Amino acid sequence: MSINIACLSDTHGFFDDRLIDFMEPCDEIWHAGDIGSIEVVDKLRGLKPLRAVYGNIDDQGIREIYPLHQRFEIGGLDVWMTHIGGYPGKYDPAVKPAIFESPPGVFICGHSHILKVMNDKELGLIHINPGAAGRSGMHKVQTAIRFVIANGKLSELEVIELQRRH
Repeated sequence: MSINIACLSDTHGFFDDRLIDFMEPCDEIWHAGDIGSIEVVDKLRGLKPLRAVYGNIDDQGIREIYPLHQRFEIGGLDVWMTHIGGYPGKYDPAVKPAIFESPPGVFICGHSHILKVMNDKELGLIHINPGAAGRSGMHKVQTAIRFVIANGKLSELEVIELQRRH
């Protein structure tokens, strides 16, 4: 059985309706923090089941609903999602000891607003930062990703790029 995932981060209180069609074939939506408002949470929950973590800009209301870290197994794949995590070779000091002690299959974080998908050959994991799906920040293009999980593997990764509105 395969599971289709839409993954985004850094909406900062803005949900772009152009993402709705992109998320339609997905079974779940994952948000890697800096959601920005309960309205975005409600919009995403209205589309598909939502897994999320809070980010540094998220208020107490969002922090009461979502944790700082989510580590879970889905489709035979060990996933760790957090907001500030760094990337291979430059993991954030707050996650570095745990990620080296027990590496997940996929490590997802946001925060930088920079889309990255990287293999960490040393730890044997895939690092994903879906970039920023919102308008706030220095990024020029809003991004989100989707992928398929089956038999403990991630495949069919796709990126959507939306020009930043002014």
